[in-house]
Amino acid sequence: MAIKFCVKLEKSAAETIPMLKKAFGVDCLSDRQIFRWHKAFAEGREDVNVCAKLMPKVLPDDQKACRVETCQELLDTCEENPTFLDDVITGDESWVFEYDPETKRQIILL
Repeated sequence: MAIKFCVKLEKSAAETIPMLKKAFGVDCLSDRQIFRWHKAFAEGREDVNVCAKLMPKVLPDDQKACRVETCQELLDTCEENPTFLDDVITGDESWVFEYDPETKRQIILL
């Protein structure tokens, strides 16, 4: 959304990059990705629907353990309350944010 905002302000991609790097630091997209998104928004793209595919085998052990724990909690909830899934709203994307207070980093689990 920040790139789309810069496009609306008529900033060039070259002007957008340092602003994003200052705002997001090490969590910033690469220059190439910023140019790609900037071009797409400048050409009229409106949505930011992103598809990603993660292979569990390349996840670090701590993320694998977190997924197993989360799945077990969901299974336990379903066993305790068989109608639990009737209250779940689904969409075409799943973004789960995990915040680590020690490193002050936010991790996106897809």
